Amino acid sequence: MQLAFVLYKYFPYGGLQRDFMRIARICQQRGHQIRVYTLIWEGDIPPGFEVLVAPVKAFSNHRRNEKFSAWVNKDLARRPVDRLVGFNKMPGLDVYYAADPCFEDKAQNLRNPLYRYWGRYKHFAEYERAVFSPAVRTEILMISEVQKPLFMKHYRTPEERFHLLPPGIAADRRAPPDAAVQRKAFRAEFALKDTDLLLLQVGSGFKTKGLDRSIAALASLPEQLRQRTRLMVIGQDDAKPFQLQARAAGVSDQVLFLKGRDDVPRFLLGADLLIHPAYNENTGTVLLEALVAGLPVLVTDVCGYAHYIEEADSGRVVPSPFQQQQLNEMLKQILQDDQVRRRWHENALDFADRADLYSLPEKAAAVILGESV
Repeated sequence: MQLAFVLYKYFPYGGLQRDFMRIARICQQRGHQIRVYTLIWEGDIPPGFEVLVAPVKAFSNHRRNEKFSAWVNKDLARRPVDRLVGFNKMPGLDVYYAADPCFEDKAQNLRNPLYRYWGRYKHFAEYERAVFSPAVRTEILMISEVQKPLFMKHYRTPEERFHLLPPGIAADRRAPPDAAVQRKAFRAEFALKDTDLLLLQVGSGFKTKGLDRSIAALASLPEQLRQRTRLMVIGQDDAKPFQLQARAAGVSDQVLFLKGRDDVPRFLLGADLLIHPAYNENTGTVLLEALVAGLPVLVTDVCGYAHYIEEADSGRVVPSPFQQQQLNEMLKQILQDDQVRRRWHENALDFADRADLYSLPEKAAAVILGESV
């Protein structure tokens, strides 16, 4: 079959983008042709992929999206495909990969009522309705159980159109047999002593991921504990506001900002705790990448995958409503207790052996190709 995948932006380090790439590659391995429509493509193009970057510009995101959709539809009319798979909400999709939360629910509950008179609201509401309305036939790949009832509430989407996928953690995130050797080499590279403690935060979109909360929690630690604790931040975003925050809090020398990179598994092995106090997060793939690497996790309960941390007993989950003082206290307790971190490490590796945390790309491809799952 000729398959077309549509997403607004591709870059190698985003969670949605990595899922897209793995799903598309599996479809290609099964003999199907891959075409990609996008507004931005960063990174290499896989052999055999046809990537079309739309030459559209606009002053607002929603107007840009509309021009992009029109451009895609014009090309599809000239060169039809067997399946159109979207990784962002838009009209005309055969399959939608639901990485984003329910826009309508957020608009009704988190925004001023006047927001719904704006053009931006009308655009995103229309594009969401074009996917979830009972009047269309788009198959929906769900990666979070939390969001399904919200879409059904607002759109009365038939339940049979939802396909709940397991997580899709890449095999290279699992702790290798020489994990201890790699950890030692990593910590030597970054001049970390045995008594030093390394916090790791991974993810583009520093504000959404709660980096401000992490820096505040680091700064709140008792002096002796704080002096031997460092925070490494990996992600594609503007670090300047958070560098200023760290400087104002007196911890700038202990916070290191790194751009998105391909060797994140080394950091998962070398760190002592993944901290992820996100404001909202549909899933949180990095939580499970830490879990399968044996790295304890401190996360807010709004993340769709936070329940795996509780099920594995491999960290702590900060309950809602969020309170900074509670995060601060949890972080202090975890860093002071070497024994509990060792136990969480073992629990995580055991859970990684037992649970299906890996088959998302295969099962998503099966839905796209009309195979039985």
